[in-house]
Amino acid sequence: MAEAERLVRFTLLGQEHALYTAASDEEMAAILDLVRSLTEAGSANMTGTLPIGKIAVLACLSIASRYVRLEREFAAYRQDSEGRLARLTEQIRAGLTDERSAGE
Repeated sequence: MAEAERLVRFTLLGQEHALYTAASDEEMAAILDLVRSLTEAGSANMTGTLPIGKIAVLACLSIASRYVRLEREFAAYRQDSEGRLARLTEQIRAGLTDERSAGE
């Protein structure tokens, strides 16, 4: 059963935010830790004052980059796994055929 959505309040870059989510407390903590690390690192690495909107965009781009890379890695993993399964299936079929031929 899906969790009911609830209001989650948090502070990011000194600003209060709130959103409705069905994510667990652990998932939200992990999400907020990632976003905070990216936004705080982005704002600390830049000299001068960077507008919060620009920091948020840079964090979004970083997250999108990670997502695209993981998507590609998963597709390659899936293709490799499907190939291995197909080869194993063929080996099993060939072994069964050999056993049947030997038993005749």
